[in-house]
Amino acid sequence: MSLPEQPAGPERPAPPSPAAMRASDADRDEVADRLREALAEGRITAEEHAERIDAVYQAKTYADLEPVLSNLPSEQAPRSRVDLRKEPALAPPPAQSPNIVAIFAGAQRKGRWLAEPTTNVACVFGGVELDYRQAVLSRGEVTVNVTCIFGGVDITVPPGVRVTGSPTAIFGGSDLPEDDGVDADAPVIRLTGMVLFGGVSVKRRAVGEKGDRRDRHREAHELHRRHHEELRELHREHRDARRERLRELREERHRDR
Repeated sequence: MSLPEQPAGPERPAPPSPAAMRASDADRDEVADRLREALAEGRITAEEHAERIDAVYQAKTYADLEPVLSNLPSEQAPRSRVDLRKEPALAPPPAQSPNIVAIFAGAQRKGRWLAEPTTNVACVFGGVELDYRQAVLSRGEVTVNVTCIFGGVDITVPPGVRVTGSPTAIFGGSDLPEDDGVDADAPVIRLTGMVLFGGVSVKRRAVGEKGDRRDRHREAHELHRRHHEELRELHREHRDARRERLRELREERHRDR
């Protein structure tokens, strides 16, 4: 005897593919952080960064996020089936002292180095060079606090990094480039501190780009000339003050007679 056939139950829907899973706000923020670091390292331009950021915050699934990072190196990212790592990830740079001191000498930070939230620079009759083109910023905005007396601080930043603020200058000055950052989320280097008979110069250059030797000599000559004029002006002010004081003393003696 044959049993009656049982009616087939409803088929279970196939589980969604991992790439179709919805991305969270934390996923989008993580991708935005990686794009910010890629901009600071010079891997993408400010325009590319702005376009990709727009795509990140419009993404709904992991599949929407994958193309944004497809040509950038990484260890981890919001992903399901595609490994976005295109080359071995670089180890984080070693921590260094946040204080840089140059007294009758020179000091520099360049190459791949970790920029702390605040870097304190002190130079007295010396010079300091900070090159941020391959630096890894510890956060989106870092501060360079300068105390410079009869010296100079040269700072090089890559395109797309904003430079804000300026040290207080007394018989000195600061030379900052025009802001080329179009993205509100662009990395920021903020300058604070005080410059006395010195100068802070910020140049914007791409990774591998070198300044012309004649330009460097011209800048050094201009800095020396400006310092010399400031010293002469200070000497004239002291001389005029002494003359004025002597004149007052002579007038007092005449009145006492």
